[in-house]
Amino acid sequence: MLESLRAGRDIERLVMFDDLELGAQLREIIILAEAAGIPVDAVSRRELEGQSQTKKSQGVIAVVPDPRYHSPEDFVTAATRKGEPALIVMLDGVQDPHNLGAIARTADAAGVHGLIIPERRAVGITPGAVRASAGALEHVRVARVVNLNRTIEALKEVGVLVVGLDADGDIEYTETDYTGSVMIVVGSEGKGLSRLVRENCDQIASIPMAGKLASLNASVSAGIVLYEVFRQRHEKMSTG
Repeated sequence: MLESLRAGRDIERLVMFDDLELGAQLREIIILAEAAGIPVDAVSRRELEGQSQTKKSQGVIAVVPDPRYHSPEDFVTAATRKGEPALIVMLDGVQDPHNLGAIARTADAAGVHGLIIPERRAVGITPGAVRASAGALEHVRVARVVNLNRTIEALKEVGVLVVGLDADGDIEYTETDYTGSVMIVVGSEGKGLSRLVRENCDQIASIPMAGKLASLNASVSAGIVLYEVFRQRHEKMSTG
């Protein structure tokens, strides 16, 4: 919630226990809310738990409008304005809100310009995902699209290289040049990349493994590759 206030996200009001002891973080939340003109309502514990979607309110919740989604084109525009090659992450059917949150957290740290998720059969910006992201979903743009494959085709047309992650990739992830505009596609927890999405990718990259397991968690895979992107781009900037 503190990250939401710091990021200037639309919040209709705050609701908190009427007998809540105020620590340093809660005091900052109230100060920021008052500065932004956000009402703060004090209610009984029973009333607050009835309004909380997470059941882990810690004594205060924010009442917010529906999440604001962006278009994939916004990500390319945002990158261009910054004078940077676009870096986008697409999630192909990720259903665990903790994975979405963890990927968003890494995306924010690695300089990703936006996340793309499908409208159906995938997790959206739920309270659990926001909590798992440690506030990153307040800063990372998210697009929710009807058709992933059409989105891939549209981004290819504007020069975005599309790299899918799969244990049976054609190349290792370190062999790709990520210094231009690129989109990393992460498959679902159980099935990986869907067939059509895999076929539409320009490259399929794998992460080498020495252990007994066949694959990594979706958020771990995304994190490894995003920091390879970060490394290559930082190195290119350093060498001029």
